[in-house]
Amino acid sequence: MHTVVVGPAGTTAEDVVAVARGNARVELSADALSALAAAREIVDALAAKPEPVYGVSTGFGALASRAIGPDLRGRLQRNIVRSHAAGMGPRVEREVVRALMFLRLKTVASGHTGVRPLVAQTMADVLNAGITPVVHEYGSLGCSGDLAPLSHCALTLMGEGDAEGPDGVLKPAGELLAAHGIKPLELREKEGLALLNGTDGMLGMLVMALADLQRLYTSADITAALTLEALLGTDKVLAPELHAIRPHPGQGASADNMLRVLAGSGLTGHFQEDAAPRVQDAYSVRCAPQVAGAGRDTLAYARIVADRELASSVDNPVVLADGRVESNGNFHGAPVAYVLDFLAIVAADLGSIAERRTDRLLDKNRSHGLPAFLADDPGVDSGLMIAQYTQAALVSEMKRLAVPASVDSIPSSAMQEDHVSMGWSAARKLRTAVGNLTRVVAVELYAATRAIELRTGLMPAPASLAVIEALRSAGIEGPGPDRFLAPDLAAADAFVREGRLVAAVEPVTGPLA
Repeated sequence: MHTVVVGPAGTTAEDVVAVARGNARVELSADALSALAAAREIVDALAAKPEPVYGVSTGFGALASRAIGPDLRGRLQRNIVRSHAAGMGPRVEREVVRALMFLRLKTVASGHTGVRPLVAQTMADVLNAGITPVVHEYGSLGCSGDLAPLSHCALTLMGEGDAEGPDGVLKPAGELLAAHGIKPLELREKEGLALLNGTDGMLGMLVMALADLQRLYTSADITAALTLEALLGTDKVLAPELHAIRPHPGQGASADNMLRVLAGSGLTGHFQEDAAPRVQDAYSVRCAPQVAGAGRDTLAYARIVADRELASSVDNPVVLADGRVESNGNFHGAPVAYVLDFLAIVAADLGSIAERRTDRLLDKNRSHGLPAFLADDPGVDSGLMIAQYTQAALVSEMKRLAVPASVDSIPSSAMQEDHVSMGWSAARKLRTAVGNLTRVVAVELYAATRAIELRTGLMPAPASLAVIEALRSAGIEGPGPDRFLAPDLAAADAFVREGRLVAAVEPVTGPLA
């Protein structure tokens, strides 16, 4: 099994995905253990002094003015976990919780949080045992960290609350820890606070969304090319010299992807030969690289933010190498929240343009010779009419999900925390948007391949034939009389989501961007 080593320098997006989705094992580096021990010495020294230090010997948030004596500090740390584990609503997906725990471990291993090495090792042991705390949908404002979600994870480390075992069965956390030989943590000064105070949930969801969207943007370039081909459009608008004079990197990459998919097509270039000659293709076809390319450039910026966060140590207060423990505002989720919202916007627009292309394929007045709704016997058969309805419903929801969460702020903690990021909410709606976008692209794929097969007498591009063969091998049927459509659409969704569309094309085109 793949092993991810965690050290003071942070981690990578690939490691996050490997732990969250691939169940990779986690190990602490020797440097991490040294950094943890050094920072803990600083915390222990401050705890022994009479002067109050936030997070070590005081209350929290609006209660920070109260000094807490040594006899109550263990109780203080337990209480912050128990009281902050106040989430409500449906359970969050297993991969999100694993990303959340792993990223908190990453920050703990930086040596800036002041927890004991034992705390970090217990976190790694819980991940490696496949124990997944129950985390709920609601409870984070994206400021002072993803407090409730992280608290539910910390509760499991203490042997309290419920968690899911590697077999998927929900049990009391204490039972699961005992079954795997893991001793529950007894928290000491600062440790409860250090386990709660980070942007780990929203960052984990950002990292996974970026991985999914990279695949979806490549997939959307492929389906756009297939639609252009099915509509007998021109590939001249994809010429590299046209995109070089507007040098947005994403635009050039999308145009190149489409051009390579269309190489060798006998269908393109007929746009001036039918009964209603076109001077130009419609915007949804002609401007596909510009729209998808702008989204690609947004992904690139979001990766920069994610990489910076992955190299960060987010806690309050933090332990500095010179022995100081300082309060700060690095837990504020604004940088992550903004790009999560931005990605929801570009995902909605990519879905929107894909839906417009699908609608064009189904409209006999605009499809240049294709049967109405790509039906076998229009009137008797409805073809893909309602598949487009479903696609439109998905896009409509994506447009609602594109409304930014990060512009909202509800003050909390008796006005001490009077401006929050709502980054967790931004991440949750982005996950829904990514799922919807996958389905939207799948519907365009289903329609475009059917339309290409209905263009008898002209030879499609080799890449298009490879896609059609892969779809049919996957049991996704082609043109014919009406049938129960939902299973085909579900299979097309899985085909796109699992990367099989890209995998079908690349042996012909070479690696696509």
